[in-house]
Amino acid sequence: MKFNFITLFPSKIGSYFSEGLHEKAIRNGVFSVNIVQLRDFSNNKHLKVDDTPYGGGPGMLLKVEPIDLALKSLGEEKGLVILMTPSGIPFDQSVAEKLAAQKKPLTFISGYYEGVDHRVTEHLVDIELSLGNYVISAGDLASLCVTDAVSRLLPGFLGDRESLEEESHNERDILEYPQYTKPSDYNGWKVPDILLGGNHAAIESWRNANRKKVDPDITRNL
Repeated sequence: MKFNFITLFPSKIGSYFSEGLHEKAIRNGVFSVNIVQLRDFSNNKHLKVDDTPYGGGPGMLLKVEPIDLALKSLGEEKGLVILMTPSGIPFDQSVAEKLAAQKKPLTFISGYYEGVDHRVTEHLVDIELSLGNYVISAGDLASLCVTDAVSRLLPGFLGDRESLEEESHNERDILEYPQYTKPSDYNGWKVPDILLGGNHAAIESWRNANRKKVDPDITRNL
């Protein structure tokens, strides 16, 4: 798979893939990353790619022309074009699995400021995604979150494919079971005895019974 990023801050994207599992996966040919500097497609000498919204209002919007030109520069490698925006469909594990199954590149457009000219959404984007009901200062982080969730599903990314079989969100609203490691007793906080006995059938039953579920009132302790 190939991931394209249209961004104002290429170093943010590049640094994320420069080490760890992602760097190793790129080196092993699991996926590739192509970073496009949006300012390269500006139509003015100051490399400006944003402007004030028609009708007034605060902030600046990314202009449609540089985004259109940046997408055209990708040619057949453009693939599926994704805009990260608070108004997009909620991103979850099922969407990650569908994106990982794509046989074409994924191109992410990072939004900034007040967002992008709506003609980008109307004419240039295939899907809008949202990380949740909150606002962050730039779309780069959102694009990287989606890429991370998708890339780890690709064959060859994880050394142990079993890691994908029992993790959180494989089933709707069901999370992973509690896990522990050595020591078995720390400050009187003990690992459940059943996990120490070696009875694999009993352990499996305990894990299934103790899987966490998504709490609809996650803010009660805030």
